[in-house]
Amino acid sequence: MSRAILPQGGAILALAAIGAIAACEPIDTSLGRPGAALDTSTPVPVALLVPRGSANASDEVLARSLENAARLAIADLGDVAIDLRVYGTAGSAANAQQAALQAVADGAAIILGPVYGENANAAAVAVASSGVSVLAFTNNASIAGGNLFILGHTFENTAQRLASYAVRQGKGRAVVVYSEDVDGQAGRQAIEVALTRSGGTVVGSVGHAFSQNGVVQAIPQIVSSVRNGAADAVFLTANTAGALPLLTQLLPEAGISPAVTQYIGLTRWDVPSQTLDLPGVQGGWFAIPDPIMTAQFRDRYQTAYGETPHAIGGLAYDGIAAIGALVSSGRPDALSRASLTQGAGFEGVNGIFRLRADGTNERGLAVAQIRDRQVVVIDPAPRTFGGAGL
Repeated sequence: MSRAILPQGGAILALAAIGAIAACEPIDTSLGRPGAALDTSTPVPVALLVPRGSANASDEVLARSLENAARLAIADLGDVAIDLRVYGTAGSAANAQQAALQAVADGAAIILGPVYGENANAAAVAVASSGVSVLAFTNNASIAGGNLFILGHTFENTAQRLASYAVRQGKGRAVVVYSEDVDGQAGRQAIEVALTRSGGTVVGSVGHAFSQNGVVQAIPQIVSSVRNGAADAVFLTANTAGALPLLTQLLPEAGISPAVTQYIGLTRWDVPSQTLDLPGVQGGWFAIPDPIMTAQFRDRYQTAYGETPHAIGGLAYDGIAAIGALVSSGRPDALSRASLTQGAGFEGVNGIFRLRADGTNERGLAVAQIRDRQVVVIDPAPRTFGGAGL
């Protein structure tokens, strides 16, 4: 059975105990299926939309991981019965739309997935009039809202966690360095909003073309912004596959020492693991899911299926854990919008999370630092939510 998140100071929950705190807020049934209350005395039909059937081998690996994680979560629910129905989307929006419509026609009370943003949007729009909610695995916050909730880790949530920590550590005057593509622009906006909200100051924002020459040409402007703005931090949107290695090499060479000006990354600096060997990232800060709970899930999955889970496979576990915990209440409105967005949140395989009224999510993240090519947690992930936000 799913159990409530323990107060801070309590023992860490076992993986099988992942779930939600019972909602204590008024329940709004307006988004339940019109005219139909949830019957929790029989297995609750849950649709899982995965990118099975595409020509892309990586989609097949992802689809398998999502289904396996969902079934592992169901096995951990105890007395809560879930009737999981899996639909392949072949990774296309048109197929995702048809799969969602078929799932609702088959009686699905809620839909988990699909993965890609365009697919998720198509699926949610297709079934919006049915009142069935879609919990998608995308991290694209721009499509969230209405009956579409996103489970993926968002720039906004990561930026808020890092910005609030940086301000508390006296590193709140930041220059934002971003690539001039869609992801870079979205990252820049998320960082700027988070810094302002946290009481920090954006003393400069410097963009660069998504190329080696673009990064090289931007270095003088970054240096100037740091010095003229008396910045004590540089916030980077880049990842290892992009400009991160070059930026963290050239900035110290140009006089912006990470020992004085804190480097902060919006992306995971421990993925791939070879990133940890880069001299320029030593001392850098970035955010990660709760490492203890992540390791528990990875070990459980490995034991059950003989392979490691996909990087986002745990999102399917999270979705089932949340659904199961709500269904365990026995309430006919257990999967209404108000229930899904209850403030206490849920506990998943990557830590605590909650769905927000605007369709986005908030996840409890740890702040990590790279020291001697190792990841060290310098501010642990929270175990409970407090108030309206972290």
